[in-house]
Amino acid sequence: MNNGNKGEVVFDIRNLCTWFPAKKGNVVKAVDDVSLKVYRGETLGIVGESGCGKSTLGKSVMHLEKPAKGQVLYNYDGEMKDVTKLNKKELFEFRKKVQMVFQDPYSALNPMKRVYTSFHEPLKIHGYKDQAEREQMIAEALEMVNIQPDYMLRYPHEFSGGQRQRLCIARALEIKPDVLICDEPVSALDVSIQAQVLNLMKSIQKKLNLTYLFIAHDLSVVQYMSDRIVVMYLGKVVEVADCRELYDSPKHPYTRALLTAIPVPDIHRKQKREILEGEVPSPINRPAGCAFHTRCRHCMEECRMKEPELHEVKDGHYVACHLYRDEAGKI
Repeated sequence: MNNGNKGEVVFDIRNLCTWFPAKKGNVVKAVDDVSLKVYRGETLGIVGESGCGKSTLGKSVMHLEKPAKGQVLYNYDGEMKDVTKLNKKELFEFRKKVQMVFQDPYSALNPMKRVYTSFHEPLKIHGYKDQAEREQMIAEALEMVNIQPDYMLRYPHEFSGGQRQRLCIARALEIKPDVLICDEPVSALDVSIQAQVLNLMKSIQKKLNLTYLFIAHDLSVVQYMSDRIVVMYLGKVVEVADCRELYDSPKHPYTRALLTAIPVPDIHRKQKREILEGEVPSPINRPAGCAFHTRCRHCMEECRMKEPELHEVKDGHYVACHLYRDEAGKI
């Protein structure tokens, strides 16, 4: 895997905004002015509380949700093309290169159809007319996730949760994409099954040189999977860093609070938690200045008035916080 600081850029996301209409002419700013780069072969983890916009960001990159503003530049053999401006035919080709694994493996498979049909239809749509070729591609995909090809004649309800998620991963892999956007791919599974699926995903990534956008709320899962991590709060990116750097030296107060909430599997070791007071503000009526200032124990007057910009405080480590204007401003 790449370390995320070097290598070929696969996605260059610039000032991306995805807003949804609400009552009385208001808008819900689910993703608000997000800029990121994703490098080939890396796993970019995206974390945050429920409602922070991480799933909407993944769907916007995939163009399942139409952004209100901004660019999603994708690397087409060295040429960067804006996904938000692709025509229908170009977007169809983009789907071959970028696939998505959804959170609920049961609803992602049609319960009325055999798995065979769920695998064959995407290949037919993408132009694979020869049945023998389709069956070979499906068999290869199933083999990668350790499922026997004859299981295709079963219905989704005949599989366990872990098997269904592996089927969803295989279906995303069957047309040989370059990028997988994984939206909470193990959150619906038991812990023991989570470990199996995560190890499988790592093995597949290494074998196929895939790029992952790994969206999750479980920080221990993200730590295990990711090369770099993006922390989101209320539609905005508040911190980006290499995985080890983020866990060893978190900068933003919100990131610190999230990390102290990770359970420690040792009854003799007590970890001091940073408790966040209050509720997450409404994305319809965001507070002025820094959106996190209403819950931050380090809040200053400047935080209430001016929104902080994402800036680099260390090589590859970015944070949006007024406490890090300069070296003297560290917590």
